[in-house]
Amino acid sequence: MKDREKILNYFSAASEEAGAMAMRLLDMADSVEKGRPYAVGPFMSPFAVQIGMTIAAHMKTIECRSWGGYHEAERVRIAFLRSDYDGPVDFGVTALSVTWDARYRLIGHRDVLGSLMGLGIERDVIGDIIMQGAGAQIVADARMAPWLIDNFRKIAMVPAVVTEISTDDIVPPKQEAKVVRATVASLRLDAVGAAGFGISRSKMAAAIDGERVQVNWQTAKGTSQAVKPGDVVSFRGRGRLEIKELTGTSRKGRIGILMERYK
Repeated sequence: MKDREKILNYFSAASEEAGAMAMRLLDMADSVEKGRPYAVGPFMSPFAVQIGMTIAAHMKTIECRSWGGYHEAERVRIAFLRSDYDGPVDFGVTALSVTWDARYRLIGHRDVLGSLMGLGIERDVIGDIIMQGAGAQIVADARMAPWLIDNFRKIAMVPAVVTEISTDDIVPPKQEAKVVRATVASLRLDAVGAAGFGISRSKMAAAIDGERVQVNWQTAKGTSQAVKPGDVVSFRGRGRLEIKELTGTSRKGRIGILMERYK
């Protein structure tokens, strides 16, 4: 691929994480260009879709698709396929239902993910984890399903039962947004984030410095990083903000901003 280095350098400049993701996807695309009908990658963050589409745009004989088990999935698997390939693409995605004693309703997403990682598996074989009261649905690599059914027996010391279900039975999480209107002195990440999440600017800055904040699913570059309409700011443990639009500038020069916050 003639533009390989150009694409790799572009995304590597954004972040080390983006560069590693681009390299992995470029290798997949190269394997298809060399003769494979299609290639499917592991579960990745939504930013992988942008990288995959960029790669496909530079390779006229290849298409890019993504799938995470259901339409609204956040973590997805990227597939590259030859433009002349008209067969099916097996993304290798399945769904698991996990249940536990209803008395332990305080078990959360972090507990489920932590228990999965405690089994020694890689994060990229697990897609979205959808919490459902005293249970959860987990999107996973289909090859891992039998192993997870046999070995994923406890969550935070609470016994759990795992069964495989059809992806058609996935119940997408409810996306209830709170509309937030605010004015900020600038479009710095710490200022916008503090206004959107309803916390002090110093607490927002500490979270950014502690790498608990992402912008468009990439670790934030710093407190002074500029954000704009269309950006998504994720704050671990607090949810995410979608910056919808700028609503004008006041006489004192403050910028009006409209956001939607999701838990």
